[in-house]
Amino acid sequence: MDHIIIVAGGKGTRMGGDLPKQFLPIGGRPVLMHTIKKFHDYNPKLHIIVVLPHDQQAFWRQLCNEQGFTIEHDIADGGASRFESSRNGLALVPDDEEGVVGFHDGVRPFVSAETIDRCFEAAREDYAALPVMPVTDTLRFTGGSSAGRNVPRSDYRIVQTPQVFDIALAKQAFRQPYRDAFTDDASVVESLGCQVRMVEGNRENIKLTTPFDLQLADFIIKQR
Repeated sequence: MDHIIIVAGGKGTRMGGDLPKQFLPIGGRPVLMHTIKKFHDYNPKLHIIVVLPHDQQAFWRQLCNEQGFTIEHDIADGGASRFESSRNGLALVPDDEEGVVGFHDGVRPFVSAETIDRCFEAAREDYAALPVMPVTDTLRFTGGSSAGRNVPRSDYRIVQTPQVFDIALAKQAFRQPYRDAFTDDASVVESLGCQVRMVEGNRENIKLTTPFDLQLADFIIKQR
């Protein structure tokens, strides 16, 4: 069985309001509902796990009732870090399960079915996969003692989610103690010495972080 863990632990501080960003409405529905639906539409049999801070879960259930949102999903408690939240979600996947498990940002509601499929199929073949996009802006390195210098953007990629792994591999990786180097789920798996395969993402698969992102999301919804 395959699983997707949708981590939605944001507090929305950069959005400038009190409502956590995963609950902000786009196209008349909370962002998180759009995200869940993307994975359900890709595969209705996919086991969906949503990770939310415990004190947000009653509000989420209220939203689901008000919106008539009936896509089945389990809920896990969010942690103090992304690592802990992902680990809590992974705990709802049986230890002896065969298949793959994905980790996705709850505020990436425009991931395409093609991107999801590429990630899941690549993880089935190579144990670990994540979607990336080319860098289009000029990049400037500002570290060290120099004032700064441009670096070849062709050497870099923008990392997206879902990041998908063999279940046994993910379980092994998240048994490790937390380290500051764990900046995303792939970095946890890579710390075991496993190479993560890169596949093509999709440009619309943005992470909604700022008020401008929300305006862009409304535009994308209206275009569709």
